[in-house]
Amino acid sequence: MVYEILRLMNIRKWFPVQKSFLERLLAREKLFVKAVDGVSLTVWRGETLALVGESGCGKTTLGRLIVRLIDPTSGRIIFNGMDITDLRGKELRRLRRKMQIIFQDPYASLNPRMPIGEQVAHPLKIHGLAQGSELRDIVMKTLEQVGLTPPEKFYNAYPRALSGGQRQRVAIARAIVLKPELVVADEPVSMIDVSLRASILDLMLMLKQEFNLTYIFITHDLAVARYIADRIAVMYLGKIVEHGPSELVFENPLHPYTKALLTSIPVPRPLKEPKRVELKGEVPNPINPPLGCRFHPRCPIAGEICRREEPELREAEKDHYVACFYVT
Repeated sequence: MVYEILRLMNIRKWFPVQKSFLERLLAREKLFVKAVDGVSLTVWRGETLALVGESGCGKTTLGRLIVRLIDPTSGRIIFNGMDITDLRGKELRRLRRKMQIIFQDPYASLNPRMPIGEQVAHPLKIHGLAQGSELRDIVMKTLEQVGLTPPEKFYNAYPRALSGGQRQRVAIARAIVLKPELVVADEPVSMIDVSLRASILDLMLMLKQEFNLTYIFITHDLAVARYIADRIAVMYLGKIVEHGPSELVFENPLHPYTKALLTSIPVPRPLKEPKRVELKGEVPNPINPPLGCRFHPRCPIAGEICRREEPELREAEKDHYVACFYVT
């Protein structure tokens, strides 16, 4: 039986726009960047859910909301049946043992003045889980599990002595050393050389099986999403426009935005040239998103109803949901 590990209920995150003193005096209303604007999702234990979309669509903000690095403006976050939306202090710290994040930039996420072994050991020290020789043994084993062998070579090394791929393996080690249940991976291979990406993805898949992890994998690369994900959720301007099993989304994309993303994937020596879906213009300003369907200014099939009303996510086929008036 498959169990629910995470449920997002109409989550919003609006960032207030910073203004000068004079602008605040003259402004009639406050302005907000609507980074995440009403997302509801269920994540099942043991699966990999890929959040995909263009830069600026709200993927990273949603990931940070899930692990409570930032607080939502509204909505609820349910983890293992418990509402964690308003957790603070010690309760939130205890939660961190079960939820971890792998950041996009391995060069920025590691402390350049701290040896690798100490950085991987840091979460264990914070939670008081090990010390002394036991602590060292756990760190050495974890470094070995992420492919940094022999671990003695890396334990006392500094980040500057490592390649980008090795640094990302350290970041993965730091995330799994607490044996979490849920890991949010924010573009974990986007800053790694193309030749090394498959090895990092294979490592993550191996760790998923070994530790029974659940991944929320954030990426703008649909080819990567297809390789690693069980389900895909497509985001546009703070909202989910389509989600479903990976095979269904790739074989039968329903939303025009999803189709445009898929046809932009380069295919070496295709048997026939795929019909490309061309998008008009640029992504609208998230401070003042379009009325109706947010995608309609760029959509090749938008009609009058798209300009007036906002489509709701509905089940177009089994387990395959889409927010579009023109999908039957």
